[in-house]
Amino acid sequence: MNESITKPFTKAEIEAMRLASRDEDGVKRRFWKKLRQVGLRIPFAEDLLAAYFCAVDPATPRRVKFILLGAIAYFIFPTDAIADFLPIIGFADDAAVLATAITQVAGSIKDTHRKLAREALGAQS
Repeated sequence: MNESITKPFTKAEIEAMRLASRDEDGVKRRFWKKLRQVGLRIPFAEDLLAAYFCAVDPATPRRVKFILLGAIAYFIFPTDAIADFLPIIGFADDAAVLATAITQVAGSIKDTHRKLAREALGAQS
């Protein structure tokens, strides 16, 4: 089994999971709203969408869902380390959080999730 799936949660992961799990449907709604707002301006849009599709996939392990929902929650909530309205650097912290989450669960993000991400981006352009 993948070590990143079986190791204990960090305090930061637990807090992000608590935040996202309190209102998973709200996280999903706000995700799409924020993605429409920033659209293709963010260079990590495909990874973000693949993470989203993995997180909402019923076959995804619960720990993976929590980690990805935590990263997605960080992306959508307005209070984060660097204000998202700042050009270029505004999403640097969001990208770093997402990259860290994806690194932890990379084996769980399947080709089908990436395909759905590309399709969603194609529909947006």
